[in-house]
Amino acid sequence: MHAAAKMVIGLILILIGLGLFVDSVYPLFGSAPLIPVDWLTNFIIVLTGVIPICLILLGLFIVWLEADELKSSKEFEEPEKPKKKK
Repeated sequence: MHAAAKMVIGLILILIGLGLFVDSVYPLFGSAPLIPVDWLTNFIIVLTGVIPICLILLGLFIVWLEADELKSSKEFEEPEKPKKKK
């Protein structure tokens, strides 16, 4: 598929997503939204559930990277021991 076609599909998906959010906040036709789902509230609920998990995973990744960095720095600082000749 051509890159321009993928961009058009992406823009259409963005517009649909924004339309769903806008429709749940400012209904276009009368007092009821077009689709009776409160997308914005659901998005906020999911976001508040995902943020702590992302922070935990990010913290674990940083701890793992720094532990590996400490381990590798200790290996470089140790002087090489001379081998004993038999």
